[in-house]
Order: sequence, then C-alpha cells, then structure tokens
Amino acid sequence: MMLRYALQTIRDRKGGFLGAFLALLCAAALITACGTLLETGLRGSIATERYAAAPLVVSADQNVHRTTVKHKGKGKTKVKHKAKPVAERAWLTATVADRISGLEGVGKVVPELTFLARPVDRPVSRPSYGHSWASAPLTPFRLVAGRAPLADDDMVIDRALAEEHGLKPGERLVVQSTGAPRPYRISGVAAPAGRSGLRQQTALFFSSAEAERLAARPGRITALGVIPAPGTDLAQLKQRVEQALEGTTAQVATGEARGPVEFLDAAGARIKLVSMGGAMGGTSLLVAILVVVGTFALSIQQRHRELALLRAIAATPPQVRRLLGREALAVGAAAGVLGALAGLPLADWLHGRFIDMGAIPVTLERTAGIFPACAALVVTLVGAWAAARISGRRIARIRPAEAMAESTVERGPARGRTVAGLVLLAGGAALVGVLSVLRTEAAATPVTFLAVVISTTAVSLLGPYLVRFASVLLAGLLRPTGAGGSLATANIRGNLARMASVVTPLTLLIGMTCTVLFVQPTLGEAARAQARDGVRATWVLAAQGPGVPSAATAAVRGTPGVTAATEVVRTTVRVGLDKYQAQGVTQAGLTRTWDPDVTSGSLIDFSGGRDTAAVSELAADRLGLRPGSVLRLHLGDGTPATLTVTAVYRRGLGFGDLTLPHDLLARHMDNPLAATVLVAGHGGQDELTAALKRFPGVSVVSPETADRLQADRQQENAAVNYLAMGLILAFTAIAVVNTLAMSVSERFREFAMLRLAGATRRQVLRMLRVEALSVLLIAAALGSGIALAVLTAFSIGMTGSAAPTVLPLLYATVVGAAALLALAATALPGRLALRIRPVEAAMSRQ
Repeated sequence: MMLRYALQTIRDRKGGFLGAFLALLCAAALITACGTLLETGLRGSIATERYAAAPLVVSADQNVHRTTVKHKGKGKTKVKHKAKPVAERAWLTATVADRISGLEGVGKVVPELTFLARPVDRPVSRPSYGHSWASAPLTPFRLVAGRAPLADDDMVIDRALAEEHGLKPGERLVVQSTGAPRPYRISGVAAPAGRSGLRQQTALFFSSAEAERLAARPGRITALGVIPAPGTDLAQLKQRVEQALEGTTAQVATGEARGPVEFLDAAGARIKLVSMGGAMGGTSLLVAILVVVGTFALSIQQRHRELALLRAIAATPPQVRRLLGREALAVGAAAGVLGALAGLPLADWLHGRFIDMGAIPVTLERTAGIFPACAALVVTLVGAWAAARISGRRIARIRPAEAMAESTVERGPARGRTVAGLVLLAGGAALVGVLSVLRTEAAATPVTFLAVVISTTAVSLLGPYLVRFASVLLAGLLRPTGAGGSLATANIRGNLARMASVVTPLTLLIGMTCTVLFVQPTLGEAARAQARDGVRATWVLAAQGPGVPSAATAAVRGTPGVTAATEVVRTTVRVGLDKYQAQGVTQAGLTRTWDPDVTSGSLIDFSGGRDTAAVSELAADRLGLRPGSVLRLHLGDGTPATLTVTAVYRRGLGFGDLTLPHDLLARHMDNPLAATVLVAGHGGQDELTAALKRFPGVSVVSPETADRLQADRQQENAAVNYLAMGLILAFTAIAVVNTLAMSVSERFREFAMLRLAGATRRQVLRMLRVEALSVLLIAAALGSGIALAVLTAFSIGMTGSAAPTVLPLLYATVVGAAALLALAATALPGRLALRIRPVEAAMSRQ
C-alpha cells in the first residue's frame, strides 16, 4: 500500500522528483566510471607483443622489498613483508641463462636487450626501442626485405616504420640511443610473423655486438625468453625454471603475467590508475552525498504542506518515514540503473583521454566488470534512502496539531543539524591545520580536496545562519535596486532553508574549482622560483628528443668562453620504501652553474667524490640526515647504494629531494641522456649552436626560455588532474543548475500572488535576478574563503610561504561562469512559471 502511494506521488509530482533523479543519475554515472578505472588498475590486462612467441619469460625483480618483524609479547612475532616498484628497469646478470639452458624441456633460451633507440631524422609517434637481432625469435620477427644486420652500422627496422616513412634497405637512418646520434644503414625490414605489426612500440634491431654497446650494461640482459621443447608441459617447466633460479632475484612469468615484464610503464600505470580512480571515486562519493542530501532536502521542503497534511490526518511518523524512504528507493533505483549504464561509456572515454594525455599507456586494457556498476547502484540506493530519511526526519516527528502551522512558518535549523555543522566546521579547520604541516604532494593532495568538501558540508548544515547574516549585509547593497531588491531581500530572509540549499552547491562549485585550478600553479610557481634563483647558468641546453648526449656536452665544454657545463638527469629512488625525486649532476664546476642554497655542509665536498650526496631540508628532516650522515638507498633500477651526505640545501622544490653524482645515477637509468645541461661562461649562443651542429634536436636557450618550457611541461602534466577533477566539477555544476531550477519552478503560487498584487512580469524576473546574484555573492564569498584557507595552508606546508598563486583572470572566469549558471538556471524556469495565468496558478496551489 505504501509503495503504491509512493509511486503515485512520484507520478503526480514529476517535476519535484526530477531534480533528485538527475542528481542521483549523475552520481551513479560518476561512481561507475571511477570504479571502472579503479578496477582497471587492479585487474586490467597488459598484452605482450615482443614476447608473444616466448611462453615463459625470466626477468629481474622490479621491486624493493622490506621485511619487518614485530614482537607482540609472549614469544609471538608478526612478520610483515612489503614491496614497492622501482622507477627504472632492473636487469638480469647474463649468467642466468646458463642455469636454464640445460634443463629438461627447454628448447631454446633467447637473451633479450631492450634499450633507448629513436630515429632522429624520422620522427615516430610510438615509443622506440632497440634490440639485438638475436632476440627476433621472441616475437617472432621475420625478414620481409633485405638481410639481417651483420656490421656495426647495420640495422633492421620494423615494417610499420618502413611503411610510415617509405624506407627501404640500403637507405640510412640517424638513431639517437644511449650515446651520440649515429647514422645506420638499413640492411633489412622485418615484421612479426602472422601479424600486421607492433601496436604499442617501434622496434629497431642491431647486430649483437652493437646492441651490447648501445645497451651500455656489460654482462647484463633485460630478460630471457624460454621456448619449450615440443610436447613440454609449461606448468612443469615453469616449476623447474623457478627451482633452478632459487636464490637469485629472477622471476618467472607466463601467460598474461608476461605483459608487465615487457611494458614496465603499463605495470606502473596500474598503481597510478588505482590511486587516481580511488581519489576521484572518494571525492565523487563525498560530493554526491552532499549534493543528493541537499536536493532531497529541497524537494521535501517544497512538499512540506503536503506532508504536514498527512500528519494532520493521523499519519504516524513511521508511516511518513516509510513513504519518503520508498519514494527515494524508487527514484534511486531508476536513476542508479540508468546512471550505471551511462557510466560505462564515460569510463571508456576517460580511459581513452588518459591514454591520449600519456597518463597511462595504451597497453593497459580497460576492464569492464560488473562490480563498479553494482557498487554504484547500491551506493545510489543507500544514498537516496538515507538522504530522504535525514531530510524528512523533522516533518515526520512534529505533532499532528502543529503540522499545518509548521508548514506555513519557517523555523530555524534543528539543534542536531547545528551541532553537526559546528563539528564539521571544526573538522574542516583541523584538516586545514593538518594541511599546513604536510610537506609532500602525495600526502597533501587528498587532504586538500577533503578539506574543501568537509568545509562545504559545514556550510550546508549552518547555511540558514550564514544566509541570515549575509542578508543583513546585502540589504544595503540591494536597496538601490528598487522594488526588486526589496522583494529579493524579503524572500532571502523569509526562506532561509531554501536559499541555503541553493548556496551550498554554488559554494562547492566555486571552492572546489578554485582549489583545483590553483593547487598546481601554487606548487609549480614555487618550484620554478626556486629553480630560477638557483640556476647560475648563462645558457641551457634543451633537447626535443630523448635528451642531450654526453658528447654534446663535451663539445660545449670545448667552446671558447665556457667555464662549466653541468649535465642533469632526473629519476626517482627509494629510501627504504619511500620514493624520492632525485637528480644526478656532473660535479666538475658545479658551483658555477648551480646554487641550491646550501644551509649546512658544502658543495665542494659533494664535488669531491662519487659516493656523496646532497639532500634537501625536507629529506634531511624526514630521514634524520645531516652532513656526514650515511644515506642508504636503492637507485632507479633497484641497485643498492651507500652514500655520504655532504650538504643540505633549501631549494628542494626546484631541484628535488636528493642530488647524486651524475654517473652513479645515469648508469642505472633506462634513459641516461641529460634532461638539461647548464652552461656557464661567456660563450655566445651562436658559438654554442655551431658546436652542436652534429647533434640534431639539441638547442641552446636562455634560462628564462627554459623556465617557460618547464612551465609548459608542468601544465601538460597537470592536465590529467584537471580532467579527473573536471568531471566532479561538471557534476557539481549540474547540481547547481538542478537546485536553482528546482527552487524556482515550485514558486508558482508566490509569483501568482505577486502578479495579483500588481507586480509586472519584468519586476518578478528582476526580483529573481537579484536573488540569483545575491546567492552568487554569498556563495562566492564562502567558496572563495574556503579555497583561500585551504590553498594558504597547502602553500605553507609545501612551499613554506603563505602566498598561494591565484590568477586573477582565471578566478574572475570561475565566478563569471558560476554567475551565468545561476542566472540561466533562474531565468528559464522563472519565465516558464510566469506563463501561467496568475489566477490559475494561485488556485492550483490552494
């Protein structure tokens, strides 16, 4: 009976429930999309290409491990093992092949070398790698033209590259690898047997001797491909190989596990996608709860008279709560199903955009499981039911005799709501305080957005008080607007709950948008400022390709007037299991090109040895280091190193937490080419450019130009975060329009009474515009205040300065866009409401 009445109510009040339906639908779609990304990070498959013909692949362990033993008393201990991936590829010792080649069931063991190799004069859109031609059977590659590479200057290219640029055997191609660019003669063209070509990479094959020289890892190999003898059981062979490799760091992969061995970036992208999907999903869920509760509160407020009438005719509080709950479940079920279905193509679009931006590789295939959609449906149902029960709690508890009087007089917020608002306000302030002491981006970013959502929730609960206070301040401002302003002021004061429900999503939109837009500029500007202050170089060498080769730096050092040239490589290392940004610098003449603002120790001591390190103040504080301390870490490929700290510097944002000797760091990187080269002296740009004519793609720029290029790269990297948070902001914007439209569309009787009292259509519309602008001013003040507090705390923690970077034009654009949304969402339903004749509208609400 109650369900039938709930469905009848929904049919009769479609407009009132439409807003809640749209809010729930968008929430379900967003949660489904974020859940799908999260599931892709956890279970997404990584297909293999180069190792397609090798059923079993042996590779080095790509993780740093730590085992801790905790004593729990009474002789009991708890052993915990953790592992974190390294940034670069870990290599195997070549002698591992000897352990495997003689095993029963092994048909062939094929060593693999994978190293940087990129055509300079023929640009390629995909990652390009070099290999030894001896590893061609792993795919397998077959020659379709020409012959195998025999001489050191021979090279076989894959068919896709040949067709893209019209290359044929006998032509020459300049390749940038781990050293100086070198021309190679194309001896042949090869293609994977039975396949059209490689989808995710470009393969260049060299002779065995040349491949070993270019890989620059003597005595080491990337992986081993094991091809079983005919009739061999793969599971048994894997077991025998694992037993043979016991005691080494080698790992054995078969089936889908071979993909992460081949594509390390895809395996690393899983972690990034889990983090991104979890952060987006969590923020989306909090925003959705806030928006849905506000939407239901407004919907129930508009039905206050109807629900009061039910109480007056003896409906009990449990019956009213059940009615509201069933209405919410019916709306939530429809919205949840449709939203979950809409979330699947949204997830596919997001996955594609992340690939286009380079955030995740194309090799990580999207997982389309049913769990995210089911989770979104459950969350939608539970959220709708809870929102309805919370929003209808007060009307269900009032006495029947007071119900009708209650429906005509707006009373202040309930005591529980006020207490909850104050608690959340204190919680938001506490999060802001915590944010001011967080000094790593990974720790600060989630707290930043959580602080915005919690503070906005507090505004939602305390909204009537805030709107009442704001209406007093606005009264003077609205007085010059005439009758429309007076009516708007009266409406704001007389309908505090309704106005508060409109202010909340606008506050969230402005606060969240400003935070998203200005977090990265705050951090990026502080980092670039430190870099600008710390770079003493006259010129900077930059590369359009993979980097600046050491031979180019040597050529510059020999140029008259050059006093120092510092090569800089960048990667991440692990200290324990924690990740730190590290740069490697050549130590000769370092103090003439670089000043990190040393606070203790000396860079002269750093330049004196290869087993030394300089660390930022942040790293020194976290790790308890000072000059003379021993620093134990794992380099990019997992190789352990023990260094002595010689200097502590202040400019860690601009130059990374750790500075190590260039040769030490570069030898353990997939790309050992310098990211930049700092040049000091009196040499002119023309002389330096002439010295670099043998190195295509390397240019000489001023430090100011290098700074602009760095800003552009940071903007490209931030685009991924903007896209991720943009969906949440779009959802919030829809909620703003939805809430504003709902608040206006149910005011037919009010507009009719104004018209009957002599107000014209133009005056009523002017009143609505003034109301919308008033709400916008309140929301802009609250949202901007929340964003400013959060950004200031973020800036204090991350940069040490209470001066976040706020771009005035961008801020004005945010407020202007919010104003357009508010005015459009108010004017359109207002015009529709005014189309009804005043007498008919007044009678329809009697």
